[in-house]
Amino acid sequence: MVDPAAPRQQKPLTGRVPPQAVRRRDFPALPAEVLQRYASIDDLTATASDAMDKLGLAGVVPASELAPQLPAARLVGQAVTVRNTERPDAVGAAAQEGKSRMGEHEAYNLAEPGNVVVIEGLADVSNLGGQSATVAHRAGCAGAIVDGGFRDPRVSRGLGFPIWSRGITPITGKWRLQTAEINGRVRIAGVSVEAGDLVLADECGVAFIPYAQAQSVLQEMERIQAGDHRQQRDIAAGVDLQTLASTKYK
Repeated sequence: MVDPAAPRQQKPLTGRVPPQAVRRRDFPALPAEVLQRYASIDDLTATASDAMDKLGLAGVVPASELAPQLPAARLVGQAVTVRNTERPDAVGAAAQEGKSRMGEHEAYNLAEPGNVVVIEGLADVSNLGGQSATVAHRAGCAGAIVDGGFRDPRVSRGLGFPIWSRGITPITGKWRLQTAEINGRVRIAGVSVEAGDLVLADECGVAFIPYAQAQSVLQEMERIQAGDHRQQRDIAAGVDLQTLASTKYK
């Protein structure tokens, strides 16, 4: 029998980025029961936003900034992170050289099933294309959050692989960006995200919850949802507006 407390064997790196660019090989996994409780919240990111306000935490990005490409999709999973930067060489020279410096595949290699790829990227160019989405999906990643562009939406949609991004583009990132870090700190729409932090996403937007706060945010979200359900039952039962207005539900 495998001891769940035993350290996981480290996966060999693919070489897509220098070894020193990989800040963490792994991170503690949140209990499956915690993730399941998050997934059972009805209004996922809206409830997370209210809970984080209560706790004085910032980390919610609206869909107007990071739009879902599969509107009905929802995500609950821990982040594997990728930080991309602009290549210093000219696009033509890079294309002639023919050597891509994109290294997001290393994140897929290190990911555990259910993890979410979180990419700090470049706007208007692709930080994740169809082949990349296919590999991420094959690795068991639940989806991707891209602060930047992506391309080949037909492929990711066909896989049912949900992506939240700043937009779709035909322009490749191969000759325009380079991956600087894997599983380090990234900034997504102004929010600092570490590898292992919890990612929630739905049609309203994205919420990033620090790993250390996952339990407290969950408890507050469940309290808020319980109040919402009580209010919904009172509305359905025909409780008068004066009583509804004067009742504290959450």
